[in-house]
Amino acid sequence: MIKPISAALLTALTLCATASLAQSTRPGLWAVEHKMGGNPELEQAMAQMQKQLASMPPEQRKQMEAMMGQQGVSMAPGAKGGMALKICITPEMAARQELPSQTEGDCTTTIHSRSASALKMSYVCKNPPSSGEGTYTFSGDTAYTMKMVMNTTRQGKPTSMTMEGQGKWLSTDCGSIKPMALPKR
Repeated sequence: MIKPISAALLTALTLCATASLAQSTRPGLWAVEHKMGGNPELEQAMAQMQKQLASMPPEQRKQMEAMMGQQGVSMAPGAKGGMALKICITPEMAARQELPSQTEGDCTTTIHSRSASALKMSYVCKNPPSSGEGTYTFSGDTAYTMKMVMNTTRQGKPTSMTMEGQGKWLSTDCGSIKPMALPKR
């Protein structure tokens, strides 16, 4: 079972990945990789989550992958301690340039500015309580880089960390990865 701090990390990773993908983007399958930093305790939690994922019995891992797949995400350990995700963006999602909805955490995302080359956004989640703001820089509609600062409270103490990452369009075919849900209008 993934601990609550890991649930917050999963929520943050998913929000960060989908915020950028809704902006640019070319429909299809995207590879996204993020690396956390700036907080030893949270870096340790991320490393622990990666170990948990890697050491899960095949049946439990299959259940976790199915759960993440229902949310529109395929997740695996990434290079240099990061987390690699694969996300499917439908043509409708790309045309609407709206953020896929995060089903966990009761989260709200706000876009502060948007252009062809950049997106500035912030988010707030109620469960577990967390917030963050970030900037995404786009290289056309097939790649981006991002930097984000995230804040949460752990055992009554405010905690902050950074996240850096990049995304790359892979294919028009998402294969077995289902799209994330669009926000309700």
